[in-house]
Amino acid sequence: MGDLVARFSGSHAVDVEASYGSSGTFYAQLLNEAPFDVFFSADLEYPRQLAARGLTLDGGEFQYAVGRLVVWVPNSSSVDVGRTGLKGLAAASIAHVSIANPDHAPYGRAAVAALRSAGVYDAVQSKLVFGENVAQALQFAESGAADAAVVALSLALAPAARDRGRYAEIPLDQYPRIDQAGTILKWAADVEAARALRAYVLSADGRAVLRQYGFFLPNE
Repeated sequence: MGDLVARFSGSHAVDVEASYGSSGTFYAQLLNEAPFDVFFSADLEYPRQLAARGLTLDGGEFQYAVGRLVVWVPNSSSVDVGRTGLKGLAAASIAHVSIANPDHAPYGRAAVAALRSAGVYDAVQSKLVFGENVAQALQFAESGAADAAVVALSLALAPAARDRGRYAEIPLDQYPRIDQAGTILKWAADVEAARALRAYVLSADGRAVLRQYGFFLPNE
């Protein structure tokens, strides 16, 4: 998002301030008309539910990416995630595994599904620690508060984490498809600016940035 905002602002006279958190937490805030203009969700159901409640601009919804999951360990870890994948999280050397809180974070729900699909959830359940969102889950592993994390590929590819750890992508058939969608809120202060940001994210330039961070794109 930082790259998208920087590139968008370079060609549009619009100041964009991004706030980061779990999709479910923002959804709860938006039910009370929190002062945001555009909502980028890691789950298309949240924008759909807002639309069903009449809280979005007509025709404001859009799908922008399909997320992917990885298991991530810091460079100091002895676990060869490239070889073991999720099954390596059952190793005795792994005491804590961080994921986003599945109660309100779509990537957390996907992580739980992946652990179950790989047959290691029972072995790993007692090791789980929950981040408020998927970014905090990665921070736990980066800081040493957790020994490994199941997080978004986009975060593993971001400059902040790229050189600090190793990851292995989790097969797509091990968790539900993570369709990410957004919407423009009915009370947006500047509707045209919000539409311009949406158009940029869906443009060839915006899609190139999303690909760079490991996202699949809708209809691809």
